[in-house]
Amino acid sequence: MKTLDVVVPVYNEEECIEKTLERLLKLKEAFKGKLKVNFIFVNDGSKDSSAYILEKHAKEDKSIKLINFSRNFGHQMALSAGLDYSKGDYIAIIDADLQDPPELIYNMYEKCLEGYDIVYGKRLKRKSETVFKKLTAWGFYRTLKSMCNLDIPTDTGDFRFITKDVRDAFNSMREKHRFIRGMIPWTGFKSAPLPYNRDERAAGVTKYPLSKMLKLAFDGIFSFSTKPVEFLFALSAVLFIASIFVLIGLFISEFEEEWIISFVLTFLSSIHMLAFGILGQYISRIYDETRDRPLYIVKDAINF
Repeated sequence: MKTLDVVVPVYNEEECIEKTLERLLKLKEAFKGKLKVNFIFVNDGSKDSSAYILEKHAKEDKSIKLINFSRNFGHQMALSAGLDYSKGDYIAIIDADLQDPPELIYNMYEKCLEGYDIVYGKRLKRKSETVFKKLTAWGFYRTLKSMCNLDIPTDTGDFRFITKDVRDAFNSMREKHRFIRGMIPWTGFKSAPLPYNRDERAAGVTKYPLSKMLKLAFDGIFSFSTKPVEFLFALSAVLFIASIFVLIGLFISEFEEEWIISFVLTFLSSIHMLAFGILGQYISRIYDETRDRPLYIVKDAINF
């Protein structure tokens, strides 16, 4: 019988992990006679009792597998570890906070049987999310799509269902700054959306505050687009031409030259700082890659 691995990253989810386990384990019944279901939980250095709860259940049920990181490496690394350890014919990715309904994994499987290698959850409504978060998410995905030569689906997260071919292709990519919702579409396999309404968190608080959202956004842009550098090149050409006209104006203008020179110098200085910042992002990523450190460190693994 073919197998399904459900990869679940976990970070300080003690308030809802029992409920998450309860709903996920019901998938065994839904897939009975069709797929053997295993669950790969990746404890991303949780400081609460999440690891203890998962270890207790793993001892009672061999289908519950657990990877414990040595420290917090981040959500994208936790997902990467789950995919690295997966051996299933199909893989589902879902967060532990129950905002993405586990029951939809079966619907994703049925969609996959229609000939798709990737089925991704497409959010129609986002319950309880602030207007600010909705607007920034809407703007980010559309900006990223316009900047990349890649069709990254809008209004999606990491909630998706993939085949082992997609997993193997993804696992061959070992870059340090990971944007999984862009890396999986990059593989080029046939994909389809599954529209759904996103629920509120079952308990606890979001593990993606603004700072982490911004980091993820930068990883997406700088990992999949060179347009920031192309923009700087175009801007430098425009400024060069503009400086010629300013220089001519200085000679023929009857106004005092000091304020014009001051304005031009201030403007050019700000552009230089922007340029250094953008180039620094690319250079720092090159530096991270050359160090060739592992993506994550596993403290221990249970039931593998």
